Amino acid sequence: MTIKEVEEQTGLSRSNVRFYEKEKLITPARNESNGYRDYSASDIENIKKIAYLRTLGISIEDIRNVIEEKAPLREVLQKQNDMLNGQIADLNRAKILCEKMLDAENMEYDDLKVEQYVTELEDYWNDNRPVFKVDSVSFLYIWGSFVTWAVITIVCLLTALLSYANLPQEIPVQWSDGQASSVVNKIFIFAYPAVCIVIRYLIRPVIYAKLRMNNRYEEIIAEYLSNYMCFIVLSAEVFSVLFIYGVVKNIVAVLAVDTAVFIGLLIAGLIKTDLKGDW
Repeated sequence: MTIKEVEEQTGLSRSNVRFYEKEKLITPARNESNGYRDYSASDIENIKKIAYLRTLGISIEDIRNVIEEKAPLREVLQKQNDMLNGQIADLNRAKILCEKMLDAENMEYDDLKVEQYVTELEDYWNDNRPVFKVDSVSFLYIWGSFVTWAVITIVCLLTALLSYANLPQEIPVQWSDGQASSVVNKIFIFAYPAVCIVIRYLIRPVIYAKLRMNNRYEEIIAEYLSNYMCFIVLSAEVFSVLFIYGVVKNIVAVLAVDTAVFIGLLIAGLIKTDLKGDW
């Protein structure tokens, strides 16, 4: 059957179905006469199963493991159930404390006494350790913020504006052994800030959508990675200008340092917040 028929029988959009195909969760056959995908009744059932498990919050990776028989469904369900129970317990505790505070008359920040609501303070901090782990890596939020993206993009634009008049008619965009291997018209210098905009509004949502399938910290990581790409764009732009005037010769070293710093910070943040286990 066709993708349109799959949409009608499952109630899901073709973008969902295509995503499951891309993730190798389903592998429809091909119609030999026209090369189009030919979905079977078994594919329909698998699509519904996958979509249902996703509504339970089970990650794509765990679903893949179940389909490939690397993990039993019961084990995956138990793990998800335990995680949900933990989240529910945390939410219930927070709800009870909020209700206690709301019962107090004239509750204001200056009047708040933490010990009035928490008897064992140290135990309470330990129970809420995940919150403090996230707070302790604020650098991820700084580098993964809209403000950081805006600053990088503005610097890209200012670099283009300030250097344009003094650039030769053709500028390098590729380098090899300290020599320009490919050149373009100098108007290309304005492509760098444009690329930052494309990364922010076209590529970042794709990264976010991909991470959303497996990770509850998808937003900050998507922001961080997209800003990292914009910073690479800025580095390439600055290198291009400096290369023209003979100040620097090797872009590989520049990009290697950028990558080491940004990826190093991300890994440090993931380790510190124990996010790696959530991927």
